Amino acid sequence: MANNKSAKKRILVNAKKSERNRYYRTRIKNIVKSVHEAVEASDKAAATTAFATANKNIHSLVSKGFIKKTTAARKVSRLHKMVNKIA
Repeated sequence: MANNKSAKKRILVNAKKSERNRYYRTRIKNIVKSVHEAVEASDKAAATTAFATANKNIHSLVSKGFIKKTTAARKVSRLHKMVNKIA
C-alpha cells in the first residue's frame, strides 16, 4: 500500500491510463475484426467501407499518440492487401 502522497497519486494515474489503453487496444481489435469479417464474407462493398473506417480510426490513434506511425501504416497496409484480394 502506498504511504506517501505521490505514490497514491501514481496509483490513481496508472489505473486511469491502463483503463484508457485497454479501451484503445480493444477498439483497434474490433476495427480490424470488422474488416476481416467483411473479407471472409467476400463482400467487396462492405470490406471497402470497413477499411475506410479502419484507416481513419487507426490514424486518429496515431495523432493521439497511442500507436506509432509505422505500426499504423503496417496495420493499414495489411488490411488494404486483404481488401484488394477480393475479386
